[in-house]
Amino acid sequence: MEIRNLGRSGLRVSAIGLGCNNFGGRIDLAGTRAVMHKALDLGITLFDTADVYGNRGGSEDEMGQVLGDERKRIVLASKFGFPMDDADVKVGGSRRYIMQAVEDSLRRLRTDWLDLYQIHQPDPHGTPIEETLRAFDDLVRQGKVRYIGCSNFPAWKVVEAQWVAKANGLNAFVSCQDEYSLLVRNVVEPQLRPAMLQYGMGLLPFFPLASGVLTGKYRRNAPLPSGTRLANTARLADRYLTDRNWPLAERLGDFAEQRGHTLLELAFSWLLAQAPVASVIAGATRPDQLEQNVKAGQWVLSAEELAEVDRITAG
Repeated sequence: MEIRNLGRSGLRVSAIGLGCNNFGGRIDLAGTRAVMHKALDLGITLFDTADVYGNRGGSEDEMGQVLGDERKRIVLASKFGFPMDDADVKVGGSRRYIMQAVEDSLRRLRTDWLDLYQIHQPDPHGTPIEETLRAFDDLVRQGKVRYIGCSNFPAWKVVEAQWVAKANGLNAFVSCQDEYSLLVRNVVEPQLRPAMLQYGMGLLPFFPLASGVLTGKYRRNAPLPSGTRLANTARLADRYLTDRNWPLAERLGDFAEQRGHTLLELAFSWLLAQAPVASVIAGATRPDQLEQNVKAGQWVLSAEELAEVDRITAG
């Protein structure tokens, strides 16, 4: 397993990470244990969760029950900021809420520290970023958090946060976690990537397979396989199974097949060739899916192949 630095920070993460959003929801404790143990066996060190995953707390709770002494072997990342109640109280990036949210996550995960703590979205109530960063800085100084990051921030908010951190001598974000894939390039590439490169931040792409479209298991004009995410979630199917994405996925699949690879291998390996990607985060509900993910990241694309992929996706 390749290990990379997260941006210019000293935090080192596995090139393939484990997204833990299925734990406590789509799979039970036994399933969580099987997937996590397989990840450890394969050399995956980055485990990324969030307080909201697993019906608000379920993912962290199950991970805490499974990890035990293995906690010391992994880079444990979690997030806060999405609503954890229906009263619009446990949400956002205020100092008051952050201090509560981190204690709740540490308790569920049964650990004393988080290697990477990320704000999951911009504060919907407009808390100034300086207040959020000062709370983060206190957590780092207390030893409860090692590094901090953001997710779903537009480029201008990332730049603002980095400027505020530097101006006030505070710990700064080392990473962004955003959607990025062969089918969704417009979120990261136009503005966010230049900002991240300027500030030496690492990118942790989520939805690298576009909710499964880039696995090759969906076929145009054919029934959706039962039990799959897109078969069970209409809003995701409407978003990804579009007149634009079908032909793109087919052309990308042909490109990979002509070179003796699968579409899934192309999706992972292409991402790992993109600066400043540090680790590709992908969820799994079965151990064998992790084996496929790890294998998928081992294709080193040539400059000519990368250019051809650009021509396909630009079309």
